[in-house]
Amino acid sequence: MTAPLSQTAPLILGGTGRLGRALRRLADDGHWAQGRGALWHGRRGDYAWDMRDTPPPLPRAVHGVVVLAGVTAGTPDMLAANADLARAALRLAARDGLGPVLLMSSAAVYGRMTGACREEDAAPAGAYGAAKLEMERAVAREIERLGPAAPRACCLRLANVAGSDQLFGAMGDGVVTLDRFADGQGPRRAYIGPLALARSLSALLAAPALPPTLNLAQPGAMAMEALLDAAQADWRWRPAPQAALPETRLDTVRLAAIAGPIAAATAPGLLAEARMAGWSRA
Repeated sequence: MTAPLSQTAPLILGGTGRLGRALRRLADDGHWAQGRGALWHGRRGDYAWDMRDTPPPLPRAVHGVVVLAGVTAGTPDMLAANADLARAALRLAARDGLGPVLLMSSAAVYGRMTGACREEDAAPAGAYGAAKLEMERAVAREIERLGPAAPRACCLRLANVAGSDQLFGAMGDGVVTLDRFADGQGPRRAYIGPLALARSLSALLAAPALPPTLNLAQPGAMAMEALLDAAQADWRWRPAPQAALPETRLDTVRLAAIAGPIAAATAPGLLAEARMAGWSRA
C-alpha cells in the first residue's frame, strides 16, 4: 500500500547526488512517507537553485531543511565549499523562517580516533574531515551572526551509508581489494542503511530540541568483509598499509535519546536497504 503524502515534509538541498537519489527512491516507492512530500532541490529539481546565488522563493511550504549538498573530494579550496553551502542553507532558512536545519557532516571528523567516538571530540586526519569540521564551525559562527533570526541547526556526523559509500561503489566496478590487518580482520566501519537514515531524519526533524552536532549511525562497527561476502562480491585481501585505519565506530547514545532506539547494523540488513534504495552490484 502506498504511504500518504506527509503534511510536514522538508526541503532537501542536494537531492540529485548519490545519497539524495537513494533517499528519493525510498520516498517514491512509498518507504519514506515524509520524503514523498519533500521539496527536492537541484539545479533542475523541484526547487532549482544554484546555491552560490540568491535563493528564489519556495514554491510551497516545507517543514525543516535537510542539507545533503556538499563536496566530497578535491583540493582543500574545493572542499572549503562545504562551509559556503552550509551558510547558504542557513540564510535561506533564516529568510523563510524554516527549521530545523539538518546538515550532513561526516564521521571523517574523527580521523584516527579509537573507541566509540563522541560528539565532543574531533581530530580529522585528512582534508575531507578537516573541511567538514570547518563546516561545523562555520555553522556555529553563522548561527551567531544571524542572531534571533537563526534557525535551529544540527550538524550530523554521518556514518557510511550502505549503497552510497566507496565499498558499495567498488563492488560494482569489479574485484574489490580489502586491507587485512595483523589480527586477520579487514576494516570495520560505522554504517547506516538508507532506510534507517531516512527514518532518523524524520525523527530529528520532529524533535523539539537538537544539539549542535550529533552522530548518525547504527550502533557498532561493520566488518567490510562481511558485507562483501553477503553481497557475494568478487574480492581479495592485501596486507594493510601502515596508514590504514582498522576501525571507525560512533557513539550513538545521544542519537537514541533524541530519535529513539535504532537497531545495530547487520550485513544482510544493510544490503537489503541498499537494494531497496536502488543499489545494484550488476
